[in-house]
Amino acid sequence: MAGCCPVDISLGNWEDEGARHAIAYIRDLTGRKKFEESLRHQATHDELTGLPNRWLFHLQLDQAVVRAGRSGLRVAVLFLDLDYFKTVNDSFGHATGDALLVQVGTRMRSILRENDTLARLGGDEFAVLLTDLADVDEAVSVATKLLTSLQASYRLQDQDVYSGGSLGLAFYPDDAQDSDTLLRYADLAMYQAKQAGRGAYACYSQEMDRRVHEDMQLHTRLKEAIAQGILKLHYQPQVDVESGAVVGAEALLRWHDPVLGDVSPSRIIPIAEATGLILPLSDWVLETACEQIAAWAQAGTPLRVAVNFSAQQFRQRNLPEKVRAALERTGAQAQWLGIEITESVAMTQPEQAREQLNALVALGCSVALDDFGTGYSSLAYLKALPVSKLKIDQSFMKGIPHDANDVAISRAIIALAHSLGLTLVAEGVETDAQLAFLRQYGCETYQGWLFAKAMEPGDLTEQHLANQTCLSELDFEFELAQ
Repeated sequence: MAGCCPVDISLGNWEDEGARHAIAYIRDLTGRKKFEESLRHQATHDELTGLPNRWLFHLQLDQAVVRAGRSGLRVAVLFLDLDYFKTVNDSFGHATGDALLVQVGTRMRSILRENDTLARLGGDEFAVLLTDLADVDEAVSVATKLLTSLQASYRLQDQDVYSGGSLGLAFYPDDAQDSDTLLRYADLAMYQAKQAGRGAYACYSQEMDRRVHEDMQLHTRLKEAIAQGILKLHYQPQVDVESGAVVGAEALLRWHDPVLGDVSPSRIIPIAEATGLILPLSDWVLETACEQIAAWAQAGTPLRVAVNFSAQQFRQRNLPEKVRAALERTGAQAQWLGIEITESVAMTQPEQAREQLNALVALGCSVALDDFGTGYSSLAYLKALPVSKLKIDQSFMKGIPHDANDVAISRAIIALAHSLGLTLVAEGVETDAQLAFLRQYGCETYQGWLFAKAMEPGDLTEQHLANQTCLSELDFEFELAQ
């Protein structure tokens, strides 16, 4: 009712010379009530975004599970973790990171129904509660829309910054019967989505529980392998398309564990990134590759070696200094060290990437953009980066020459590289037809099983020397013919 307000009334009475008196004390409680409401809101909502917090999300999830048990409908929990959020914080500061979180909350809220719950659980983690679902596909559709909306750039400090997210889903009653387990399973599914390459979603399965235990064992043994020096680098030759000469090699991680057997890099790297082992592992790879560069140079068979730099490694402000120190310790010359980063790493923080790469190029290193065509490169940013080489991702080579889309994409990448004055390396070349395609359209270099798998340094040295001898004989025969 208009004009009403909460009050506290106290009544008192007394007698004085036979007369009865009464007094009422009336106190306006509006301020107190507002303060209490503010405290309740602070206890149940995130201060930064204004979204429900973890406690309120749990409460509403508990209630939703009870209602779903009566109605027979599904409940879905979506657990989202931002990709590259630490990168934004480290590069631009926490104030900018907070601004990103607010924008993320606003975008997600705009996608959801009014009765859907969106909460910030803490840090860069968000959760969504979807109720009254007839089937799983409804939640998957929402997950896809959320991820698509988050992939668009954010305008922060007058720059376009990319983040995106990885998302996991779990369902009542399909996966779990209580809120704690549902949230844990959704978190587990999110972790699997992030391991699969970020920017994607995954639905919980029982297989994920088994995978978690395997990952824990893998983490323990990887830590021991790094400490004990069990890991190795093998080198896959990079070959000139026209002459067949070995012109370089990519350093690739190899690990044979006495218990687990051969463990592929696709298993090693995600575990290392998730557990903090990626930095010591990256340092070891850089040092070992530089030692091999120096050894080949001293033997009179210098060869350029490409080393993949991880996202966390690339974020280190002192990375150029670490590279310089590794070159000095090993005696390797910078001109023989190639730096490879994926386009997603380069485009996440284009300004920082440009600064880092300029510093590495100033040392004498060359820079290649790996897995080109699989991310969201801006051509304007690409042109501004001190990149001398593009690598065509092997996913595009698989369909050549039969898949029209792969042919068109690869031709476009080759044409783009030529227009920017960049050289090209095609990955995953396995057939003569693929090599003929590269030769026809002017791709300069390739690597893949058509020529050789990754091999130990000694084997590559022998092949490199044999290759040089063969080329020298061809040159000699050509001169005689002239």
